[in-house]
Amino acid sequence: MKTLDAKRVLEAALICSSQPMALREMSALFAGEVGNDTLRTLLDELAEDCKDRAIELVAVATGWRYQSRAEMAPYLARLDPERPPKYSRAVLETLAIIAYRQPVTRGDIEDIRGVAVASSVVKQLEDRGWIEAIGYREAPGRPALLATTRQLLDDLGLTSLEQLPTLEGADGEPIPQAAALPDGESQATLSFVEPAADAVGEPPVDRPPADADALEPHA
Repeated sequence: MKTLDAKRVLEAALICSSQPMALREMSALFAGEVGNDTLRTLLDELAEDCKDRAIELVAVATGWRYQSRAEMAPYLARLDPERPPKYSRAVLETLAIIAYRQPVTRGDIEDIRGVAVASSVVKQLEDRGWIEAIGYREAPGRPALLATTRQLLDDLGLTSLEQLPTLEGADGEPIPQAAALPDGESQATLSFVEPAADAVGEPPVDRPPADADALEPHA
């Protein structure tokens, strides 16, 4: 297949796809006749073609996609009368802690925030597809370890967690993304065995007071 024809096929597939496309999916378009190096070259050319257009071709965690440029958002928003969902401070703080300290348990989050994490907060983030349980800590009660998903990276337009903004401590020094938790314990050992039935859903004995902002998720 000629390079120009391959480029047109690739462009059509990316435009019509409702999800980011990975290189293996793009390769399937050509039955393996076009290699990954050629595909990357074509993607670079397609991205360059968008230089002066209202759309751009970007790489995210799960592949490549076309999207409108940020400056188009105010105009495109007029086509959708529904207001975008607003998240409470409790939800955003919980998400930030998971993103920068993962994997963490609800207890870790409560230690950092100083208030109890409402189940509705965790569920809201799970329903959005932004966090998931990746295992269990080998500790009393075997609490679930929470981590962010590739869906979150896609929604933020990122390819990896390393692209998250760098946090600064009180002394102005950057804080490593996966810094140790306040008590200095090392990252937990992962276990993918189902927890005991009597341990599921049991709250910590010394749970902090409830966060009033977390009790009612914002619509």
